[in-house]
Amino acid sequence: MSLAMVSAMPLVLSRNLILAGHDVHVVTGAPDFVFTSEVQSPRLFIRKVLLDCGAVQTDALTVDRLASLEKYSETAVKPRDSILATETKWLRSIKADLVVSDVVPVACRAAADAGIRSVCVTNFSWDFIYAEYVMAAGYHHRSILWQIAEDYSHCEFLIRLLGYCPMPAFRDVIDVSLVVRRLHKTRKEVRKELGIGDDVNLLILNFGGQPSGWKLKEYYLPSGWLCLVCGASDSQELLPNFIKLAKDAYTPDLIAASDCMLGKIGYGTCSEALAYKLPFIFVRRDYFNEEPFLRNMLEYFQSGVEMIRRDLLAGHWKPYLEHAVSLKPCYEGGINGGELAAHILQETAIGKYYASDKLSGARRLRDAIVLGYQLQRVDGRDICIPEWYANAENELNKSTRSPVAQKNEDGPPRSTWTGDFEILHGDLQGLSDTTSFLNSLLELDSAYDSGKNTEKLQMWEHKAAAGLFNWEEDIFATRAPGRLDVMGGIADYSGSLVLQMPIREACHVAVQRIHPSKNRLWKHAEARQNAKGQGATPVLQIVSYGSELSNRGPTFDMDLSDFMEGNQPISYEKARKYFAQDPSQKWAAYVAGSILVLMTERGVRFEDSINMLVSSAVPEGKGVSSSASVEVASMSAVAAAHGLNISPRDIALLCQKVENHIVGAPCGVMDQMTSAYGEANKLLAMVCQPAEVIGLVEIPGHIRFWGIGSGIRHSVGGADYGSVRIGAFMGRQMIKSVASAMLSRSLPRANGSMLDELEDYGAELLKHESSLDYLCNLTPHRYEALYAKMLPESIVGEAFLEKYTDHNDPVTVIDPKQTYVVRAPARHPIYENFRVKAFKALLSSATSDDQLTALGELLYQCHYSYSACGLGTEGTDRLVGLVQEKQHSKPSKSEDRTLYGAKITGGGSGGTVCVIGRNSLKSSQQIFEIQQKYKGATGYLPFIFEGSSPGAAKFGNLRIRRRFSF
Repeated sequence: MSLAMVSAMPLVLSRNLILAGHDVHVVTGAPDFVFTSEVQSPRLFIRKVLLDCGAVQTDALTVDRLASLEKYSETAVKPRDSILATETKWLRSIKADLVVSDVVPVACRAAADAGIRSVCVTNFSWDFIYAEYVMAAGYHHRSILWQIAEDYSHCEFLIRLLGYCPMPAFRDVIDVSLVVRRLHKTRKEVRKELGIGDDVNLLILNFGGQPSGWKLKEYYLPSGWLCLVCGASDSQELLPNFIKLAKDAYTPDLIAASDCMLGKIGYGTCSEALAYKLPFIFVRRDYFNEEPFLRNMLEYFQSGVEMIRRDLLAGHWKPYLEHAVSLKPCYEGGINGGELAAHILQETAIGKYYASDKLSGARRLRDAIVLGYQLQRVDGRDICIPEWYANAENELNKSTRSPVAQKNEDGPPRSTWTGDFEILHGDLQGLSDTTSFLNSLLELDSAYDSGKNTEKLQMWEHKAAAGLFNWEEDIFATRAPGRLDVMGGIADYSGSLVLQMPIREACHVAVQRIHPSKNRLWKHAEARQNAKGQGATPVLQIVSYGSELSNRGPTFDMDLSDFMEGNQPISYEKARKYFAQDPSQKWAAYVAGSILVLMTERGVRFEDSINMLVSSAVPEGKGVSSSASVEVASMSAVAAAHGLNISPRDIALLCQKVENHIVGAPCGVMDQMTSAYGEANKLLAMVCQPAEVIGLVEIPGHIRFWGIGSGIRHSVGGADYGSVRIGAFMGRQMIKSVASAMLSRSLPRANGSMLDELEDYGAELLKHESSLDYLCNLTPHRYEALYAKMLPESIVGEAFLEKYTDHNDPVTVIDPKQTYVVRAPARHPIYENFRVKAFKALLSSATSDDQLTALGELLYQCHYSYSACGLGTEGTDRLVGLVQEKQHSKPSKSEDRTLYGAKITGGGSGGTVCVIGRNSLKSSQQIFEIQQKYKGATGYLPFIFEGSSPGAAKFGNLRIRRRFSF
């Protein structure tokens, strides 16, 4: 019997199948020794063919997302027809009985074309991995995901390994225990061969290649430690406490003989660390979606310790090694997954059916929204979220609780505050989420004092937070809500009027300013400071709750002196590069960036250490300004702790500098203004030129707004948002150029007539338009009369730069090779500004069905204008369609119609849809029905945003101190 195994299948599978008497043909691009070191048999045939490229890495820790998509396109998409023809012919030539893939998509399709059954064995699939890359590179790459999913659907079933990602495209699933390579030698035998005694602590460095330019130094290892180095180059010279291993060294034996492993996370390293109860110090790899699931599995079984990348490269290893050897790994499950999988494959090859429906060929796929990504799923299959991920989600829910602003209709605000903190300044304002946040601080205090590993401290972020504050010193707490973009959206950067509602969900930040001599440092931060030999110096330490749900590091720390260069703050550009060094900690730019901006813009100098705890209930990636709420709460807290009196408007503008210049996201200012300046149950009306608040608009009692999350991650740092912004600024530059030319009588009108004479009013308008500062200062009728036909549909960056030199946007950069859509992005803000003004006027008009219908129509027009710019998605379009379905259904045509309109919000490309309707129970019921229909279509239950809460300025700040009883 012949089996074709595509890609570097777990060697234990090949070995067991060969032992069972089968011929195994391996199709791979890996070196022969990867297989021959474990399996030496005439039944093993190796065919060197590369059928996909995986993830392209610039070094051992960094994945290049765009290059990965481009290489996959070159390797597997463009030559697809040729690959399928070749592989189908080859499979028939070897008379394969079964194709096993790990986890090459085209192998499943080739098997189907050859009439051969196929099975996949894996813990991840490439559609899930590439989904994140598509978000960064632009949605025009999505066809790659659909093709991969369609290929996987030809697979008969999936043998799923522990630590798995969601893989909805597979028809059926069989779970097996850990797949682990067998040991050839005992720990004692390995150490004897290496000449290493039992009294020596042994570390194995297992990166499969090392970060570029990295040199291992003697002081990296504490006294009494040696390190085995895998993947060292032939030319690399090592110091005496580092031992270079041969390229074909059998690593399972070496892992089992070691006391600790340091490396990057992959299935093989994780499974063997768990199997041999070896503590694993890991450094996060950038942009690889498999990692958080394996990482949570390691931590679940008390086997993992995360090392910050800069500590890896700087050699501050000691505190991590000490922590690792104190762990007690507790995995007690099976390690015979390879044998079980081989048995399943053998029975499948001889004709047994494991698939539940016994159907051949691909199943029809449906939309799936999984952890923020747009994927495809087999009809009828639930989206399976691993328990490791679910544990993290449950912990976040415990830490944030339900952020409800509870008000007593007949009396003063209600609160469940226990009073264990003395509130020296400020007011809870009856906000139960603030009460919950303060209670969570109390739990940290009691847990730290008792030293007990309570349920609350199971996650590393809570353990780090427990030692963050000195409870005898004052703590400052602030609160800043997210926002629902009712009208205005991306037109903010073009100077539009916007209408924004602060939502109920908010971010809380607790800050403590403390003298360095009193500050409690984390062990790795203390080790780094001791290495400098300067004594106690100001340090910034930040803990962010909910880190696992967005695959970011839970903590960040730095010496505040890193923000200085001589006597001056470092530039924003240097700060952006500083935070970008480690993408898992780039989130800290939103928080720590407030400190640098205050130093740069306000001349503030920070002599004390600063400890910060960030706890946000504003969901990330849903287009409701989670980043702005973090920035505003952080800036407000730091300002309060240092006695800085900054107006809400200036807080917002400073926070915009954080996001534009330090984070590097080209957002406008409306998000920060709403979070800082907004009030509950009112719309903030602001003209974004740059940030002029013109008032707060009461929401009429008969009108209500909801937000419905599409589940598709939104990012203003993504390619689509940035491209549309560039297109708008290109359009403005072209309009200015056309106006200048027309003013000098050098250009014909759009209708073909010449400008022989310029009337006084025409000349004045053209003068204004030739120096147009904001697109929204151009009226729709002037745009249509003079400029609409002059703007190209699109333009290549190089052609634009050659003719116009620059687009004059300080926060975006034109890529000369990219093609930018111009006409739609330029038209959108001009008409959006008009729509917002009309919307604001209608809100104060007489109550009627016509009023609501007109308001809803304006939302719809905005939505489809977003789509014309390229910022729509299937998910948000589906939600808007469901609202229209409710609006136009027969029961709703009577006088008690409920829902009237909907639109995509914020930066588009996913995120949340804003819905307007009548303030009634029936409307809420229809929102619930839309939520359930959407889940039925996509597998994702949308988050519903309803209600409002005060902005940061209205809330103010709390100054609190722990009460102690004596």
